[in-house]
Amino acid sequence: MSKKVNVLVLRAAGINCDEEVMHCWKLVGASPKLVHVNQLTEHPELLDEMSIITIPGGFSYGDDIGAGQILAQRLLLSVAEPMRAFVARGGGVLGICNGFQVLVKMGLLPGGDAGRDQVTVTYNDSARFEARWVKLEVCTDKCPFLLPGTFLEMPVEHAEGRVVTASDETAKQLLAEGRVAVRYVDESGGYESYPQNPNGSTLGIAGLCDDTGRVFGLMPHPDRHIAHTNHPQWTRRACNGSPDGITVFENAVRFWGAQASILT
Repeated sequence: MSKKVNVLVLRAAGINCDEEVMHCWKLVGASPKLVHVNQLTEHPELLDEMSIITIPGGFSYGDDIGAGQILAQRLLLSVAEPMRAFVARGGGVLGICNGFQVLVKMGLLPGGDAGRDQVTVTYNDSARFEARWVKLEVCTDKCPFLLPGTFLEMPVEHAEGRVVTASDETAKQLLAEGRVAVRYVDESGGYESYPQNPNGSTLGIAGLCDDTGRVFGLMPHPDRHIAHTNHPQWTRRACNGSPDGITVFENAVRFWGAQASILT
């Protein structure tokens, strides 16, 4: 049995990819609703109607004291418990770029024992804004937004995208537990070289999921590879199947749409 997948797309000052994300969800048959953060904080019961929350990219509140920091604090102070309860009863959360930064700084990612004091997202090693296409390796089998064993290509656009862990042991533990969802790789499978790893992230980490796999955030933009012609090499590539970015949304709709009573 399948159902219409209701998606809450969060909007706040400085978020600038909300309309693109709304379009992506519509393309794959979901029913997205654009909700301002003020509306969510005043009416957290809105989550009762949803299967997925999405925090899009942009520069929420100007990233004035750090990327995603202000929005993370707003959500922590007002709807952290409703969001955790939403995940506990089967809901999904997708954070893209600034949304990923928000989820990390809230402590929803990576979740578990590796909390906010163990992982952060900070300034790129290059000390400049990076806007380029990257190749990603899917490193987990627990995240319904992703297909295990696949590779994805999509663009990054950020100045604060470097994932740093408290220790090498923390990073290795996250990888072993399947909470490193995607990482940057070059053609030989290496994850350390620049510009394939555009920000210097530890172990090439480009995205994380929590221990349920249903909270997923990544720095690259799946919402910017939704047509084969988005790719800069599209005339030289085989254009078979869905574009890599849109598969993230397709996988989610397939998973949550198959679970008719997931939130009831």
